[in-house]
Order: sequence, then structure tokens, then C-alpha cells
Amino acid sequence: MDKKDEKILELLRENSKLTTQQISKKTLIPITTVHNRIKKLEKEGVITKYTIQHDHKKLGKNLAAYIQIVVDYKLLKEIKMSQHDLAKKIKQNEFVEEAALVTGGTDIIIKVRVKDVDELDNFVTKVLRNIDGIEKTQTMVILHEI
Repeated sequence: MDKKDEKILELLRENSKLTTQQISKKTLIPITTVHNRIKKLEKEGVITKYTIQHDHKKLGKNLAAYIQIVVDYKLLKEIKMSQHDLAKKIKQNEFVEEAALVTGGTDIIIKVRVKDVDELDNFVTKVLRNIDGIEKTQTMVILHEI
């Protein structure tokens, strides 16, 4: 990967809907070269998917939060489940945008997006805390995303 590939990736990160012609104009790289480089980056797995970014408020998801999860490893061992399996199970919930295994006093951090505080409360107290293997949670409401 060289500087030209990096510039193409930067433009696609900003707007994955750009055409090869538009990328060519912005980078001063010939259209065919842009096309071939994008295909190469896809084949090598550097580009794995194209996605969208949407306005969460217009979709009725006005509240986001990070939730730190402490895992009960003894219980996980009893039910023959790993921390990774638990994170995958949590990630399947419609409100969970991201899930990550982390180090420190917390084992898993998730990012959730919900309609309001009531929906967050319901998710944390009735759904999340009732999943086998979760010992405790700590919720941090996001005030503003940069």
C-alpha cells in the first residue's frame, strides 16, 4: 500500500459513494488506475465493505450510551461459554451497535443506541442484566458525539 492507496481510502472513508471518476479528479490519478487499485484493495481485504452513516435522531434513536460489563467467569465456565461468545450474544441485540473485549476492570464495553431513557433502563435492567455470565454493568450516557 502506498500514498495513492491511502488517499483513495481516505476519500472512500469520507464518502463511499464516490465514483472512480470523482476519485480520479480529486487525486489526479487516472480513472483506470483508481479502479484497479480499489479492486486490489478489496481483493486483499483492506476494503471489506461499504456502508452508510445515518442521522440517528431522524430514526428515533436519540440516546446513546456506553455500557461497561464485568463478566462472571465462574458462571461462564459452568455453562461452557467464553467471554467472546458472551460478547457475540450481546451484540445480537437490536440496540447494540458495537461490542469490544477490553482489558482493565471491565471485560466488555458495548455501545447502545435507544429511543429514550426508559428504553435504556429497560434494556439494561430487564435484558442485559439477565444474560447469564454478566456480573455487573455500569452505564455512561453519551452527552455529545464528536
